[in-house]
Amino acid sequence: MIVVPPEFAQWRSRVDGAAGRSWVAALPELVERLCARWDLVVDDTAVRHGGSGLAVMVHRAGVPCVLKLSREASDEAVALTAWGGRGAVRLLEAEPDALLLERLSHRTLHDVALPEAAEVAGALIRRLAVPAPAGLPGLDEIASSMVDRLVPDSPVPPAWVDAARGYAAELGGGDLLVHADLHYGNVLAGTREPWLAVDPRPIRGHPEFSVPELMWTRADDPSVESDADVRRLLHTIVEAGALDPCAAFGWTVARSADYWAWGLEQGLTIDPARCERVLAALLG
Repeated sequence: MIVVPPEFAQWRSRVDGAAGRSWVAALPELVERLCARWDLVVDDTAVRHGGSGLAVMVHRAGVPCVLKLSREASDEAVALTAWGGRGAVRLLEAEPDALLLERLSHRTLHDVALPEAAEVAGALIRRLAVPAPAGLPGLDEIASSMVDRLVPDSPVPPAWVDAARGYAAELGGGDLLVHADLHYGNVLAGTREPWLAVDPRPIRGHPEFSVPELMWTRADDPSVESDADVRRLLHTIVEAGALDPCAAFGWTVARSADYWAWGLEQGLTIDPARCERVLAALLG
């Protein structure tokens, strides 16, 4: 039986309350049931995790796979099915709360120098921009919620809040599938393709919505020494993905301000400072 990492259990309890605690408590039994159903053997390695899911290393018929457990598995399955392994990890099996995935390397774009990593990620944004399946959240709804959250008493400077609200209000629509949690840690090295996206949070909209996390997650990289370097990073991502520079700029402002405020509410310290760094470079 697997052992759920305590820090993962604590985070899900913090985010989801009683529902999160109940879900975590049921995970060992879920793994046993899925191993029987999908003919899996659990590896003798530690369970890995992110913020929203667990990754259990398994084998099926001698082939290494990953059993991912997540309350967002159903939405992920929709996106991974639409991509069909093109630019993203391949989906092998799915059911509510669980995905069986091909196993990739543990090497991510965090292990690559930022200029090259930004080019790879920008190109992936474009490659993943395929027609969106039905039923996904739309960018209009997401942008409207963002405008509502960005209030005058936010810790973000008022002028930056106004700019973020303005961009969120005017940038919406779109009918393409978007990976809304694309950062350097969510792009892993593969064998059938050099780099593959994982852990999608799929929405329907415009691909430029994926840019901001690629900006703030490495805003403190040693290669980013000046405001010009921040702007150069944005340019690199946009050029690699053949993206709309105005939309990429606007979403970077809007999402950075929104995540800065949310992060402080959640007690985060590193990412809010990174978001501030990005906004200072873009808005001055």
